[in-house]
Amino acid sequence: MDIHRSFAQVAIFAEGQIQQELRVELTNERFLTFARTLEKADVVVIEATGNSAAVEKLLRPFVTKVAIANPRLVRAIAFARVKTDKIDAGILARLYASGFLPEVWAPDDDTLHRRRLISERMAVLDQMVRLKSRVHAILHGNLLPKYDGDLFGKSGREWLAELPVPPDERRILERLLIDLERVVGQLRELDINLARQALDDPRARRLMTIPGISTIVATTVLASIGDIARFPTAEKLACYFGLTPTTRQSGDHPPRHGRISKQGNASARKMLVEAAWSAKKAPGPLRAFFTRVQKKAGAPAAAVATARKLAILIWHLLSEGTEYLFARPAFTAMKLRRAALKAGAPREYGHAGTAHDYWIKEIRQREAEYVEQAERVYERMVEAWKTAGPVGTG
Repeated sequence: MDIHRSFAQVAIFAEGQIQQELRVELTNERFLTFARTLEKADVVVIEATGNSAAVEKLLRPFVTKVAIANPRLVRAIAFARVKTDKIDAGILARLYASGFLPEVWAPDDDTLHRRRLISERMAVLDQMVRLKSRVHAILHGNLLPKYDGDLFGKSGREWLAELPVPPDERRILERLLIDLERVVGQLRELDINLARQALDDPRARRLMTIPGISTIVATTVLASIGDIARFPTAEKLACYFGLTPTTRQSGDHPPRHGRISKQGNASARKMLVEAAWSAKKAPGPLRAFFTRVQKKAGAPAAAVATARKLAILIWHLLSEGTEYLFARPAFTAMKLRRAALKAGAPREYGHAGTAHDYWIKEIRQREAEYVEQAERVYERMVEAWKTAGPVGTG
């Protein structure tokens, strides 16, 4: 099926050739009428598009499989000078029949729900950035100095209200601030929903034992991954996030490694890089790794390398069902408690839970000493590499 906005071109392939071609309207009732004409042993092939998830969900009960093709790879494999809807549908059928169809994973309903929330949050964040940029543009256009503090906090808004700007720009500024307050409220509501999802998911709580991974990072990563079993190795997961370097090799020349591919899930990759910057501040092996790469290649490269390290850790934690080896229990409990408060949990005055241990100086220092010891062990191991070289090199 070659899917479009309002219709799908269908090519029915059997016994090595196209048996029938027809067009089906993509309205719910008409498409269900077509789906009921299919047999349970049939396989339907579609391309990944904006409405392919809805098509897959409607077809799923009527056929044995709905294969979703990667449109970029299909175009690379089946390049044609003459391109029509009928030809595209036939190409999809023939590629699947020959075993050459590059498929993508069809997410389940829960993963789709998570992805919609993450996409909505990213859109709201982009809208917030645009509004703030327009406010800064007004200040810049009127040669006004930068505010020393949070421009969009209470004191910053009071400072903005007293600025000497023309009346027309004053009205624009007031409207931008009203829109910004509305968008901030939308972001707060989305973060509450994401925090509730993370707290109800044992996989997310497991990931939050890693320094730098918050409820937002954990939910974004899980929405991108779906079922961890579809990644046979940790390297496959890192590649899916676009955090592995590109490689070029031809003839007798040795392979050359370049920048990361950036061909995976952009939202999850961005979240992992942000988590890497946060992990830099926490004692432990991750900070030692960040520092080692930073000395050699700079801080941005260290953040990307640490993000890849986080992807490797995530694969092991999800595949093996374990927590991070160098987790700090009191710090993790405090992080989970803050997430619970954000999700709307009541405050328990007079009751000291496990999260309270983080504020006890002795417990906090004991946990810090444990992970700092692991950090020093990593540093000594790196020094041993520099002296003797990797094992097996002779």
